Amino acid sequence: MSLDIDLDLLQEFEKHLDPRNPDHGKIPAEVLGYGEISTVFEIGDERQRNLAYKRMPIFENDDELNHYKRTFDEYCRVLIEEVGLELPPYGYANLPPGEGMMVLFLAQKKLIPESIGNKAIHILPREDTARLVRQILRELKKLWEFNAGKGTLELGVDGQISNWSIKGFDAANRRLGDEINLIYFDTSTPFLRIDGVEQLDPELFLRSAPSFLVWIMRLLFLEDVMTRYYDFHLVATDLIANFYKEQLPEYIPDLVGVANDFLENEAAELGVSPITEKEVRSYYREDALIWSLYLNARRIDRFLRTRLLRKDYPYILPGKIKR
Repeated sequence: MSLDIDLDLLQEFEKHLDPRNPDHGKIPAEVLGYGEISTVFEIGDERQRNLAYKRMPIFENDDELNHYKRTFDEYCRVLIEEVGLELPPYGYANLPPGEGMMVLFLAQKKLIPESIGNKAIHILPREDTARLVRQILRELKKLWEFNAGKGTLELGVDGQISNWSIKGFDAANRRLGDEINLIYFDTSTPFLRIDGVEQLDPELFLRSAPSFLVWIMRLLFLEDVMTRYYDFHLVATDLIANFYKEQLPEYIPDLVGVANDFLENEAAELGVSPITEKEVRSYYREDALIWSLYLNARRIDRFLRTRLLRKDYPYILPGKIKR
């Protein structure tokens, strides 16, 4: 899909970027969101304001970068053409190698902020939020139906509420229409297996990890991270657990009921086990603890690298996250 990506603008942005203050550089930029290894920006003048750029400074050489791009392209193609999800228009551009990691910018057409699931649930009535969750489960079902086809390809997905946009959402109306159409946009981690072999290099996840944690993350957490998104039960559990992070725990009992009704009736042929409130609570507590410890360790690592060793730290860390 073709987008008007300004490579010169990205090079100038990267040249003057201060990772500690990413929105205070020479090139105007606004942080739209943070990931574990990437940051999403709006960059530049009015001509670029319709694009959201995700910065990924994690590649050591051309082979790694080109393999990632091939995997990303195939993942998006299969999601659209064979699974049947709708994605926003997208593209990418990589910068010429500098002194550190090679930087890739993924680009997507920017979506209306209020249409993003984790924003919409704060203005929708509870019954519409339940309808939204059920529709997300319907979209996810398409992927597991594809996986059940026993072909050579198998896909995983991060289905949490913040990765979906409600197409044509009227925020002023604060209601969903009779028909709910969704756009999935978190494609930067292309979970794709061919003949059971993971195509995404799991070591890329460890590039931003503190050196003193890499070994334990590789030993204890990496396999879990790389496999949980291929399990419909865990993806659905994660979707509902997001409501703890969004400070809406009172929604969870009803949403567990919605999910179990969906799994028992609309997705019965997939044989997915039901979800319990206890499981959702336990899942969220464990996940929140792991990522909180990980982020604090990264802040320590940034201090050690920049203040004591006088080295660059190419990653952008979020501020305090409410959990």
